[in-house]
Amino acid sequence: MSEKALVLWSGGKDSALALHEARRQLDVVALLTTVTEPYDRISMHGVRTALLDRQACSLGLPVEKVLIPSPCSNADYEARMAIAFEQFRRQGVPMVISGDIFLEDVRRYREAQLAAVGLTGNFPLWGRDPRELADHFLALGFRAVLCCVDSHVLDERFAGRLYDESLLTDLPALVDPCGERGEFHTFVFDGPGFAWPVAYRVGERALRDNRFWYCDLLPVDD
Repeated sequence: MSEKALVLWSGGKDSALALHEARRQLDVVALLTTVTEPYDRISMHGVRTALLDRQACSLGLPVEKVLIPSPCSNADYEARMAIAFEQFRRQGVPMVISGDIFLEDVRRYREAQLAAVGLTGNFPLWGRDPRELADHFLALGFRAVLCCVDSHVLDERFAGRLYDESLLTDLPALVDPCGERGEFHTFVFDGPGFAWPVAYRVGERALRDNRFWYCDLLPVDD
């Protein structure tokens, strides 16, 4: 019997690829997503929870939402995440999957957070070349759209663009092709494991915190 696991889920490409890798060997029981409560959107990515719900439904997995305020202190974030982690630990889930690639401090932080409640971390993408991961993601047939970009490194017109070979070619040389340093965030709407594509349309762009361009993705009803 495969070991049970929970996936840290942003709705983006790295978590989708980590889920895909994890499902080969583990029994993934749920997705765990932080949602900024006042806006009802995925934290950092700014994607509406209506699209998150459809994404999880297409993947055939329940999604547990950890609601956080805005602004949210680190202590408050950690406390709310610890409650969620403990709930899954009590259900016999010993492992948490994360899509981190190379940021050592982020990995150490996650591992400490998990160890505090008796869980272990699993990082299926860790140490792999970001450009090779990007190519692998596309070769598998995943489809994603940029939902947020950092204006310090990318023009606002990147927000709302498809994550494809053309976009990778257009990225400035110093931008990581997986956006590992927060240069951009994505929403995955189709690919391996999806029963159907999550339909959306591109809405307006908005600048937040005088830095991040968000592209509003609007659910499309059948």
